[in-house]
Amino acid sequence: MKIRIIFLVLLSALCFNNLSAQKNNKKITITGSVIDATNLPIVNAIILIDDVKTNSVTDAQGTYKVKVKPTAAKISIFTFGHGTFDDSIKGRTQIDFKFGGTAIQNQTDQPVPDGQKGVSTGYGTIKKRNVINETGSIDGTNKKYASYQNMADMITHEIAGVRVSGGEVNIQNSKNLWGPVMALIVVDGVYMDALPDIPPVNVKSIEVLKGTAAAIYGSRGSGGAIIIKTKLQAE
Repeated sequence: MKIRIIFLVLLSALCFNNLSAQKNNKKITITGSVIDATNLPIVNAIILIDDVKTNSVTDAQGTYKVKVKPTAAKISIFTFGHGTFDDSIKGRTQIDFKFGGTAIQNQTDQPVPDGQKGVSTGYGTIKKRNVINETGSIDGTNKKYASYQNMADMITHEIAGVRVSGGEVNIQNSKNLWGPVMALIVVDGVYMDALPDIPPVNVKSIEVLKGTAAAIYGSRGSGGAIIIKTKLQAE
């Protein structure tokens, strides 16, 4: 009889612990709104949790809803026209965002301390840690790139997830409802319709900006961006 009672007590304790664990791991729903500097709703803004893209976007009223783990620490809003906005969750279930300026103001008007690696965007330099998605770069001054016949081969072989076809560049299979979205190409600060036929030996550097890293260019950078600096400009 005593053994049976002890068994029932242990079983009850085990069930209680399992229920407590399930309750603690239950996802939390966060809601909120996203508006611009003029208080207008921002539509189709992407919600990220701890720098990971979710399937949640803002609706026509600029509102969103997303489920997160209790351990989630940061929520980010990514927009093509206004850049990104980060905030700490800290147990809140209602988090509203108001963008106060353009993507250029939000992301480039900040100094990069000595010793911190920066990413060139064509407008300026932003901190590497502030770029949600990875960037790729090629140092054209490195002699190992001299063996490439053209920039297309150099980019596709050295930067993962990049495809070049007929001068058009697609990064990480970027696409929308209408099909593939091609990357913006900027050469020495000038927008180009296609990847130019510049010999690799004349290239000083190439920066490949993916996802939120290209948000500084607004809707033009929705498919990412290829930022090319030639040695001619450097001189």
